[in-house]
Amino acid sequence: MALELYHSGHSTCSQKVRICLAEKGIDWVSHELHFATGDHLTPEYLKLNPNGVVPTLVHDGEPVIESSVIVEYLDEIYPEPPMVPRDPLGRARLRSWMRYMEEVPTPAVRVPSFNEVFRPLRYENATDEEFEARVEKMPLRKAFYRRMGRTDGFGDAEVDNALAQIRQTAERIDEAVSSLGGPWILGEQYTLIDATLTPLIQRMADLGYARIWQDDLPEMARWFERIKARPSFDIAFYPGTNVSEKYPQFFEKETSA
Repeated sequence: MALELYHSGHSTCSQKVRICLAEKGIDWVSHELHFATGDHLTPEYLKLNPNGVVPTLVHDGEPVIESSVIVEYLDEIYPEPPMVPRDPLGRARLRSWMRYMEEVPTPAVRVPSFNEVFRPLRYENATDEEFEARVEKMPLRKAFYRRMGRTDGFGDAEVDNALAQIRQTAERIDEAVSSLGGPWILGEQYTLIDATLTPLIQRMADLGYARIWQDDLPEMARWFERIKARPSFDIAFYPGTNVSEKYPQFFEKETSA
């Protein structure tokens, strides 16, 4: 079965799909897109993914979009090793976590990512007219970009709320690993929720926010160390995929916790 992945190196949604591909040991053809040149907004790509975002998986010529849908699809067509629990209660717990991941930490991570790296990189030097023209081209999240603005970024209240949501996520990971006995979020089995939360936590660590969990959430910290020891981590986060590596000009100050 021919698999092609349209992705970006530093996209967290792309990273979680690459993690799952690595965990499954699946061969795939890479099509790396670059946001700076608008690869994700070309007519050709929009035919594959009308949302104009990455990643897109193409399987035997048929596109599958949305990263959480993609990882579930991969587990269905490549069931070994399984990344979804086999029992109904385990699957219900996984679905609850996956919905939480999409609704809480995923949008939260975008706020510091754009405030500290992507806004100054891509938009700060544009004119107001250029900024608005770029926003208008985007099929999704126009309101997000307009709240961010070209020069000011997100306000303190929105940043504080985003960090609080990441803290809540870390607390829930800590509690889940502790109560279910670990070593993973749902217990003994490494599942899709471990894989899909990894890029979000890694992004926050890369931005210098590991202090959110390092000081007083020991099970969360140990979970993340185990995550980074898996071979899939280095495969998914190949050199240059962390924003601190790709855009070192925004990391002149010490960012480690």
